[in-house]
Amino acid sequence: MSDIKDIETGTEAPAARQAPEEVPRPRGIGPLGWLRWGWRQLTTMRTALILLFLVALGAVPGSALPQRGQAPEKVAAYLSDHKTLGPFFDKLSLFDVFAAPWFAAIYILLFVSLAGCVVPRAVKHYQSMRARPPAAPRNLERLPQSVSYETDDAPEDVLAEARKVLRGRRFRVDVSGGAAAAEKGYLGETGNLVFHLALLGLLFALGAGNMFGYRGSVLITEGKTFANSLGQYDEFTPGRLFKDGDLSPFTVSLDDFRAKYEVSGDKRGQATAFDAWIHYRDKPSGKDKKYDLRLNHPLKVGGTKVYLLGHGYAPKFTVKDAKGNVAFQDAVPFLAMEPRNLTSEGVIKVPDAEPEQLAFYAILWPTAVASEDGKQIVSAFPGALRPVITLSSFKGDLGLDSGTPQSVYKLEGIGKTLQPIKGGEKLLEPGETFKLPGNAGSITFDGMAEYATLSVNHDPGRIPALIAAVLAVLGVATSFLVRRRRVWVRASAGEGGRTVVEVGGLTLGNPTSEFDDIVTALRGPGAEPDTDPGTEPEAEKAGSVQDEAVQDEGVQDRVDQDEAVRDEPVKDEPVKDEPVKDEAEPEQNGSEAEPGADRGSGSATEPKE
Repeated sequence: MSDIKDIETGTEAPAARQAPEEVPRPRGIGPLGWLRWGWRQLTTMRTALILLFLVALGAVPGSALPQRGQAPEKVAAYLSDHKTLGPFFDKLSLFDVFAAPWFAAIYILLFVSLAGCVVPRAVKHYQSMRARPPAAPRNLERLPQSVSYETDDAPEDVLAEARKVLRGRRFRVDVSGGAAAAEKGYLGETGNLVFHLALLGLLFALGAGNMFGYRGSVLITEGKTFANSLGQYDEFTPGRLFKDGDLSPFTVSLDDFRAKYEVSGDKRGQATAFDAWIHYRDKPSGKDKKYDLRLNHPLKVGGTKVYLLGHGYAPKFTVKDAKGNVAFQDAVPFLAMEPRNLTSEGVIKVPDAEPEQLAFYAILWPTAVASEDGKQIVSAFPGALRPVITLSSFKGDLGLDSGTPQSVYKLEGIGKTLQPIKGGEKLLEPGETFKLPGNAGSITFDGMAEYATLSVNHDPGRIPALIAAVLAVLGVATSFLVRRRRVWVRASAGEGGRTVVEVGGLTLGNPTSEFDDIVTALRGPGAEPDTDPGTEPEAEKAGSVQDEAVQDEGVQDRVDQDEAVRDEPVKDEPVKDEPVKDEAEPEQNGSEAEPGADRGSGSATEPKE
């Protein structure tokens, strides 16, 4: 065994191995780290776009399904018609979408996401606007736009002129290290930030309006007055933080309502104008003011807007009970059954009649004519040219004392607590009286009145939302129209005592002609390199070169970016079969340089450095 060990070298027992030190396990990021990670994810633009999509998606049920804030009766009808699907939707708050907790959570997260994304960007943008323009790159020829030329001016004079020219074009200029750096176009990024900040303000304004505002609707008959109090509204939707004391104490009275219709042609019966002549007070002790309330011409009073929504007829009736006492005398609003000719229906409830309460169901034809078959009455025109009413009479208990709310446009308990009167059907014209059978009383059709439906809207976020929307449009337009632009000018001493000037430009997006204008202004009018005596000067176009051979050489140098090719000296071959001008040759009077010699890295008639 010892021989084997001697022959096979390297088989000795290895030295005692030490166990490697145990590498500590990485620790978790901890609660604070998770919070930071969650905040970074929430404030990304991707998350903001997802939340914006969820807001739009969540608003779809609010448009497709009836909402309790606008039409509670339609919600009740939907629940009764859909026994399975209705309660499921109700648990998801789909009948009150914009007040649902899940919609509020999406709305708040979107607000926080936009704030966390836009506000830091705005701070960084402000800091960059105050910072110095970036220093000139080492090789200006690599930029999308670049020009170099020679001049007899000293480098200091060239940079001073560059400073003057660029500042005249509203560039921010910094001159240091033998180069001038200029920058402008921050307004484009400012517009982008204004757009996002305006969107943030718009969300805030809409939220404030929904929390502190209110809206309601009320029906006013001619000669009646509406006081801005909760008890006067037919329908009222308050904001989450609304208080009764927030209602402004104004009053509105409807003096006269006038509607105009087409009387002939294919558009006969079509409405052309609605005018509600009102007078109002902004406070109880204020003076009466008159106003013509029309469509899209709301009344502004008490910090609210009063809109004209609709109109209809309110026939006037006088009802006497069996004892001959006047139990009811007023105008009753009728709801239109068909909007073209305003055939309307209404209900007259007389709870004060004795010994039994009375009720009537009536149909109004504003312009009554016989149908084509002569068997029924129809309305031929929406105007009240020949109003006729048909009545159906009832007596009994109206059920108003049961505590169950009832609609003023519907009779409850027919056939149960309320029985029809035999022979109680009658057709009435204005001024006619119908005596009910069985000496139950009488009803008189006194005449016609009209009513107007008003919408009262108080939205404290309306003006801020309008301002935010305007700023958003201006901001996004500015962000598309203005682009970031940077220009660098470097001046250094060249051979023969001349100064080599290099100009480079960088524009966000496609290059513009502004760079060529700046180069022209820097070189000055008529300041062009020389050519050989006797050569014909060629006209230059703004920022372009006419000499194709020299132009192609300069363009190829910039596109290829080949250092070896740029480092090789240009062969002493004449351009266009002309002798090459010696670089040390003094300038000849009346001679001009070949156009295009100012493109590329140097003069086309001089060796490249």
